[in-house]
Amino acid sequence: MATISISEARSHVGEEVTLQGWLYNKRSSGKILFLQVRDGSGVLQAVVAEPDNPNLFAVANRLPRETSLRVTGTLREDRRAPIGCEMQLGSLEVIQEPTEDFPIELKEQTPGFLMDHRHLWIRTGSQVPMLRISDATFRAFRTFFYERGFVATEAPILTGASVEGTTTLFELDYFGEKAYLSQSGQLYLEATAMALGRVYWIGPAFRAEKSKTRKHVTEFWIAEAEMAFVDHRANLALQEDLVRHIVESVIKERKDELGQLKRDVDQLLEEVRGPFPRIDYGDAVKLLQEKGHEVSFGDDFGAPEEETLGNHFKKPVFIERFPVGMKPFYMKRDPRDLSRALAADLIAPEGYGEIIGGSQRVDTVDELLRQLDENHLPREPYEWYIDLRKYGSVPHSGFGMGLARVVTWICGAAHIREVIAFPRQINRLYP
Repeated sequence: MATISISEARSHVGEEVTLQGWLYNKRSSGKILFLQVRDGSGVLQAVVAEPDNPNLFAVANRLPRETSLRVTGTLREDRRAPIGCEMQLGSLEVIQEPTEDFPIELKEQTPGFLMDHRHLWIRTGSQVPMLRISDATFRAFRTFFYERGFVATEAPILTGASVEGTTTLFELDYFGEKAYLSQSGQLYLEATAMALGRVYWIGPAFRAEKSKTRKHVTEFWIAEAEMAFVDHRANLALQEDLVRHIVESVIKERKDELGQLKRDVDQLLEEVRGPFPRIDYGDAVKLLQEKGHEVSFGDDFGAPEEETLGNHFKKPVFIERFPVGMKPFYMKRDPRDLSRALAADLIAPEGYGEIIGGSQRVDTVDELLRQLDENHLPREPYEWYIDLRKYGSVPHSGFGMGLARVVTWICGAAHIREVIAFPRQINRLYP
């Protein structure tokens, strides 16, 4: 007799099998008991009738939610079931019976309570499909770059200098020396790209922003790529291909999970079909003003502005050529207008905001030194980074993608905290 996962059940209809999992829920209809068993790959209903097996019925009927168990029985087709079949229960083995009632009820509860019990909440409802979609998103990112000849590399988590500005750094003591948790692996990936040509990585990043929006957490996993001999235009083209690949791959692999979340797959596909619009930052300001936003040239865009832009274009849109004062020191300036950076943010539709930030990087020593000075940054911590411009520098570009934001958009989730297994926010360090 085979021991299978619930995701494999469809191909075993008519067979007697064993499943290992947890009792997710149960209900009765007179003398018939319906057990919903989950194993992480899906949920399957096991049925037992009291007249057919009174002892088994009695044991199953007293079990509390989240009892870990093994169930054995025959799978039979049921087109009404989400996975197309159910089990006629033949036997049941209890592995561990909870000593207390499971605190997460299968009804609406407050976000604060759910986050306090995140370690248990992730077992229920929409959380499982979201985490499986997150897995597929990470894999799609890696596959995209592997298939294009990029080399997976790494970057340190502990750094001695800022990448994205000193105001959002987590500072710590490093054997008597001041150090910081990394905001991005970008500077190190630039060095690696000069050795390997085209590189990528996925790793943790930390931002000490005191933000409580639905798009912000203090710790997240960033996916980054850096490419030698690639300019701003080619950089945007690659980002567009990447986003389309991720969305299409996740839909293909996790269509059932998206269905459980009631996500409109056709809408998602339409959003990534065809070229992504590209709009100059100045033109974006004018568009927002026409739509009633009180925004001026030089202002950063907040959630309302990003939502308006996404709704206007109804697909991901690149905002290009930001004023240099709005962007970090390492971005190359537009030779046609030195007040602008060859940079772009990719804004997701449906109000999900920025999912990618990228640019062509500064590639000469003089430019880099001048821009460090203009940003009032000391040269000493960046001497190694300056070296990259001394020895065979080339035009190069890169970007960073917030994978959790991409997953939030794909899932249609209300808050980024739902797609991260254990999110860290300004008021939450546990569990």
